[in-house]
Amino acid sequence: MRRGALRHGNRPRTACYHFATQRYGMARHCTGSEVSKEAIQPDFQHHITPGTTEFDGRYPIKKWAALAALAAAAFYLLLSGAEVATQRAFMMTAVVLIAVLVDRQAITLRTLAVAAFVVLAMAPEAIVHPSFQMSFAATLALIAAYERGLPWSIKGADTSLGARIALWGGREIAALLLASMVAGLATTLFAAYHFHRLAPYGTLANLLAMPIVSAWVMPVGLLGLLALPFGFDAPLWQLMGVGIQWMVSVALWVASLPGAVGRIQAFGVGPLLLGSAGLIVVCLLRSPLRWSGAALVALAVWAALRAPVPDVLVAAGAETVGVRTAEGRLSVLRLGGDTFAARQWLAADADQRTPGDHGLSRAFRCDEAGCIARLRDGKLVAVVLAPDAFEEDCRRAALVVTRRQAPPGCAAAVIDRGFWQRTGALSLHQNSSGFAIAAARPAGYSRPWARAAAGDEAAGALAPMGARPAPRDATPSIEDLRPED
Repeated sequence: MRRGALRHGNRPRTACYHFATQRYGMARHCTGSEVSKEAIQPDFQHHITPGTTEFDGRYPIKKWAALAALAAAAFYLLLSGAEVATQRAFMMTAVVLIAVLVDRQAITLRTLAVAAFVVLAMAPEAIVHPSFQMSFAATLALIAAYERGLPWSIKGADTSLGARIALWGGREIAALLLASMVAGLATTLFAAYHFHRLAPYGTLANLLAMPIVSAWVMPVGLLGLLALPFGFDAPLWQLMGVGIQWMVSVALWVASLPGAVGRIQAFGVGPLLLGSAGLIVVCLLRSPLRWSGAALVALAVWAALRAPVPDVLVAAGAETVGVRTAEGRLSVLRLGGDTFAARQWLAADADQRTPGDHGLSRAFRCDEAGCIARLRDGKLVAVVLAPDAFEEDCRRAALVVTRRQAPPGCAAAVIDRGFWQRTGALSLHQNSSGFAIAAARPAGYSRPWARAAAGDEAAGALAPMGARPAPRDATPSIEDLRPED
């Protein structure tokens, strides 16, 4: 078996590239779902499918092993909670093992496609989740790199030098470095879109953590499961904890390195789709035309870096308001105790400040009636707290934000209770005519669980209150009132 392994080259060991510690900017760490697939699938591809023995000639030992592995993988799927990454790993493994059972050769890219279709058939909403996108992007890139890099990796494997390098783990280290770099590059755009973070030291973290996971944490964990019915599992869990502590120590050490936490401003879905198309072209095409995908990825990066940033942000309920000042940074005013919106805004703005920063609302000047702040061009944004502030703020400010119902005829653009109840949270960009709006519930948004209200106005642009039709006065006239009313 060892000679067969050397002859067919190294088994690639790859890891799941999720953000284990987003707060510290840690690159990506492995999960059990990835280890299950990556440890099982290549072993069957290289050891069960190609090789034969005398015992195998008389009995279908490969099929027995494939059936046992399929049952073990199904048990692990149930044990782990059947997350999207685990489903994808199980589907790919199941396709390979079923191919062994029916004496068919499994083609890895088709395996990945089958796994994607099955996962989407069970949970179509998974396509917009970062777990699905990053998991399949990393696996697609790893399969493409493996197929194109395998001839290079096995070149010279039959020589004495190649054998010594393999025995000393040189090919394992090279495969780990290659897998970490390939998967890290494939998931960078998705991580930047969803988490607004980059991990420049991901390869270093995986190189230090993954050998311990493969050789220590997972084997000891499996032994602990076997010993659990007999009550001998406690020492094994302690040994497994030592390996996990090593992973945590690596994460903290890498996070402490200069530049470990890379931040990037939020960008739209356009660069993400363009970069995804480029990745698919690079990985699927075999002709030199595939390098046109690299141009698409470069164009996606350029578009992401030039994405416009909002000038005003309003949370649902208008409890939190953010204004971009002349310094180019957000100044955030919180009227309640909720810090979620402020935390997300700062992360999307590549700002390392926290919602508890004392200088976060420095640009706002407040009194009992309300607060005001200036935009980059000097225009005023007023946050009205008391009704008597409307008269002055509607006259002086370019934008009025309030949790109350604004009076009709306000000369400024107004976001009041009736407006944000229809639109939800808002992002505003200044333009020549006022403000362009991106709303959480845009015009035409209607779902069975959130029906659009009758008469909803289009939330594409924000006009002064005076340009809008005044609300109908439903107060009954004096003639319609009766003595008992």
